[in-house]
Amino acid sequence: MSESRQAEWWHRSTVYQVYPKSFNDTTGSGTGDIRGLTEKLDYLQQLGIDIVWLQPVYVSPGHDNGYDVADYERINPEFGTMEDFEELVQELHRRGMKLMTDIVVNHTSTEHEWFRQAISSKENPYRDYYIWRDPAPDGGPPNNWQSKFGGPAWQLDETSGQYYLTLFDKTQADLNWENERVRRAVNEMMLFWVGKGVDGFRMDVINLISKDQRFPDDDGSVPPGDGRKFYTDGPRVHEFIRAMYDEVFGPHQMVTVGEMSSTTLAECIRYSNPERREFSMTFNFHHLKVDYPGGRKWELMPYDFEALKRLFSDWQTGMQQGGGWNALFFNNHDQPRALSRFTDDGTYREESAKLLATTLHGLQGTPYVYQGEEIGMPNPRWSSIREFRDIESLNMYRILCEQGTSPEEALAVLQERSRDNARTPMQWDDSPNAGFTAGTPWIKVDERYKEINVRQALERPDSIFHHYRKLIALRKTYGIFSEGLYRRLDEEHPEVYAYARTTGGEALVVVSNFSAKQLTFRLPDQHWADLSALGEGKLLIGNTGEEPAFAQEISLSPYASYLWLISRA
Repeated sequence: MSESRQAEWWHRSTVYQVYPKSFNDTTGSGTGDIRGLTEKLDYLQQLGIDIVWLQPVYVSPGHDNGYDVADYERINPEFGTMEDFEELVQELHRRGMKLMTDIVVNHTSTEHEWFRQAISSKENPYRDYYIWRDPAPDGGPPNNWQSKFGGPAWQLDETSGQYYLTLFDKTQADLNWENERVRRAVNEMMLFWVGKGVDGFRMDVINLISKDQRFPDDDGSVPPGDGRKFYTDGPRVHEFIRAMYDEVFGPHQMVTVGEMSSTTLAECIRYSNPERREFSMTFNFHHLKVDYPGGRKWELMPYDFEALKRLFSDWQTGMQQGGGWNALFFNNHDQPRALSRFTDDGTYREESAKLLATTLHGLQGTPYVYQGEEIGMPNPRWSSIREFRDIESLNMYRILCEQGTSPEEALAVLQERSRDNARTPMQWDDSPNAGFTAGTPWIKVDERYKEINVRQALERPDSIFHHYRKLIALRKTYGIFSEGLYRRLDEEHPEVYAYARTTGGEALVVVSNFSAKQLTFRLPDQHWADLSALGEGKLLIGNTGEEPAFAQEISLSPYASYLWLISRA
């Protein structure tokens, strides 16, 4: 590990991500709310969570589920009141837990007062809060950049005749970070939430805030050719983030995570190495593109297991060497459920869920648990396009059909790829609507909730929940989870992912069978010699009910996963 990396409290912590709209509804509105989260804090404390990441609850028209912010300093009445928020902070702190909130500052909603002012006239001082360009010579958009949600990344303002940039939904106007007033306003907004007791920030698509000011056409030489090479990890992005650190993050000792879109390992080292004073850690998404043929999200293929293992290995080794820090995750609000995506959500659902957890939590970084992951929630079963709510999914369904894909085939793609897979209501018990609401849910509840819910998970000592609880406790107990150096052990095995985490005198070893086959995995001779020389193996956690000894040859039942501590103790 780099000498620059010192131990931090959040190296042994686990974060729980709450998608508030789908977590717990206390009013019968059909939409989750802040008090619904407060009501469940004892549950999260029992799981062992240190930090709760609350996704946007600001005033928003909701075109992108709260990531289109219309007022950064007011709570959306749909979720409750500022008093509810303040109570949540108090109750978290009373339990020794911390709150991380989402900050969305690449763009605002077009209903934000800043944009209302900006669109009123070219002379308005807020005009320069956003990115405006004259039309191309043919009268069309200023360049050929594409929105990440489909279609051109520019919207025409009929009144002024200029276009404004929208890298996401057409109602999400990109802020102009070249304007010092924008940067100052963002810092003041974050300090407002610091004053409310917030302990950290998750920064949405923060590596997109600095654009190449030439705004050139994308020549397609770097796939996917949609313009992202001109605004991803842009020319001034590190300067902007360091200024945030100096004014907000550093003085107030905030724990921060940057969401990094289409980034590189080298950039994430820069963002998260503490000597650079930027973020505590970073999210990257490369391991969640291993089933994208040619990088295309809206086409289907079986996932590339070797690519998945190679990416985890490269990022583990690279971040350690560079002194960076990973945010570890398989699931979030923008991704289909990993359980359905990478393993078996049917016959071997419980083994699979525990396998994914063990494999991830043995790595170096700060693990993130997305709501429902800890009880093994799979992708829901979708039967109609009418059941979907996500704007990206609905846009892509339309585009796929326009391109000649049949409605049935387009629906099949959404069933696998839609962000709504992660957004169905949390399954608390086997009562109507899974105990999420007494009203009509804003989105369907998966019908398997009667068998998959929190109540039954808490009652069974061998449940997925208790497996997660044990993994979270192990990270707090053993420093090697934070400090051990990564070493891959499986040499491109077609079904097994195996790795070690080593310090001077001990090792963690994780061996996971990502298949429905019964097989025997043999550790290569050199790895076995190195590890066995450290001492005996003690099984810290497994998912089969068996307690196999650590040996050079390990028998693995379908989706078996084991974690051993090798030491002289």
